[in-house]
Amino acid sequence: MLTAGEVAGLIAATGWVVLVCVMAMVLVKLARLLTETTKAVSDLNNRLAPLLDDLSVTVNETNRQLVAVEAIAKDVKQVSGHAAKLSGVTQTIFTGPLIKVSSLGYGLRRAIEARRVNRPRPRARQSGQGRVR
Repeated sequence: MLTAGEVAGLIAATGWVVLVCVMAMVLVKLARLLTETTKAVSDLNNRLAPLLDDLSVTVNETNRQLVAVEAIAKDVKQVSGHAAKLSGVTQTIFTGPLIKVSSLGYGLRRAIEARRVNRPRPRARQSGQGRVR
């Protein structure tokens, strides 16, 4: 029969074997995980380079378009300023004389009305009186 020390040694050895087996399984799974991670990073690196190149081209084209849009906006601002100046000139040219003509017409109308009020009106003749037959 086995002595108590031998049984304890046998239990300890069995525990170490189980522990080594569990650790071996963990290490195998960790190795698989590292292999898959390496493949994923490599695949991502292969896909990322063309994406970054496309992104660089897109950014450059966007910058070129923004320069064109900025030039257009500058031209629109300049045209808007010219339109405002033209509107001011048109207003000065037409509204000043138009106001003066309107004021002259109003003054003439008031003068004519005032003259009509001050002039005696001819009396209407009644029938039968003042007529010579």
